[in-house]
Amino acid sequence: MKSARQIAVQALIKVNQDGGYSNLVLDHALEESGLDARDKAFCTTLFYGVLERRITLDAVLARYCRQPLKKLMPQVRELLRIAVYQILYLEGVPASAAVNESVELSRRMKCGHASGFLNGVLRAFLRDGGSLDGVLPDRAEHPEEYLGLFYSAPLWLVRQWAADYGIERAEGMLAVSVGRPPLYLRVNPLKNNPADLAAALRKKGFAVTVREEIGNCLEVSGTGAVDYPVLYKRGHFTVQDLSSQLCVQALEARPGMRCLDVCAAPGGKTFTLAQEMQNEGEVLALDLHEFKTKLIRDGAKRLGLTCVSTEASDASVYDPARGLFDRVLCDVPCSGLGIIRRKPEIRYKNPEELAALPEIQYKILEISAKYLKAGGRLIYSTCTLNRNENDRVVERFLREHPEFEPEPLPERIRRLTGGEGYKVTLFPEALGSDGFFFALLRRTEKGGAAL
Repeated sequence: MKSARQIAVQALIKVNQDGGYSNLVLDHALEESGLDARDKAFCTTLFYGVLERRITLDAVLARYCRQPLKKLMPQVRELLRIAVYQILYLEGVPASAAVNESVELSRRMKCGHASGFLNGVLRAFLRDGGSLDGVLPDRAEHPEEYLGLFYSAPLWLVRQWAADYGIERAEGMLAVSVGRPPLYLRVNPLKNNPADLAAALRKKGFAVTVREEIGNCLEVSGTGAVDYPVLYKRGHFTVQDLSSQLCVQALEARPGMRCLDVCAAPGGKTFTLAQEMQNEGEVLALDLHEFKTKLIRDGAKRLGLTCVSTEASDASVYDPARGLFDRVLCDVPCSGLGIIRRKPEIRYKNPEELAALPEIQYKILEISAKYLKAGGRLIYSTCTLNRNENDRVVERFLREHPEFEPEPLPERIRRLTGGEGYKVTLFPEALGSDGFFFALLRRTEKGGAAL
């Protein structure tokens, strides 16, 4: 049977070499692994740790490898990274074990010819102290370069966050961009309540905190037991971050309303919206692909939400046949910089690929706004921390569409998030949520039905 280290190395190759999504790759690998719970946890730690610390690990290895890392076999490259990660960041793993296991794995993974090279590089690193001394630049002289290497973030991202939010805030964001994120559950009020679900999960081995200030929300940790999927399959909860829960709550949807979610898959916000409406009224969930709308339908069925319907549709194309809605949720495709700790590979995106996003987001916002009734509310949201995709998209929309105005966020939401006025940026280090942005807009009574 393959070891936790070998499975982690193979999964890393699929992400770094083949472009796979980290969560999907690891889930599939663990399902087929035959590992026990302890080894699965170790494999997960190695996989995500190496993925999120890759910039730092490669800076270390560049000092000891005569040839560029990109020219090494993928197996050799990941075996080096996984060993250095253990030496630098896992106190419970002896350095000798980290080196020996990578050398031994090279023989099992058809690159035994490189075992001497692996051993030489890693032993040289250990002889020099096995630390980041000599790798990090002087912080006072090069603060952005220092933060980038220390927190394993690309320099363009450090500079962007520093420009948008200031260097101190940027460091706070970088500090929580590494390490495992918290797990939050949205309790389905149609089938359970926070106190009873928390008690049931504790009996299965989970540590649970009821987040009363959020409402119908639990924070969960621990491996738990195999019964966890049973409660999920029976529709007692969905996995949903605090930020998404608060975003939907800010819309203040009420029973009997018509609500639209324009970029809905996989459906978490749609479900929360329907629950806020007590499953009374209509929630129309749109997404571009039919297989994604099926995910939403399946989720609604699991949760017992009968007010949800779906359509496969392009959010940038207006369809007047849908009529008008009391509430519109416009959660647009984005760069995802607020969820780096959940999907570490996001940090390695080419920044040039992100440049076109604000225009796409603006187009979707314009089309979504056409569906809103006079007096209705629309929320624009992203899971990114980038003013170009957030504040500036909304500010442009308000300038160009005087029939819309900022709508003050509900007082409870402002109190919880520290938001002011009609918009809020959620920073992970503040509330414990993902990085997120949302803004609440209202069509004025005299605005009419069409833009």
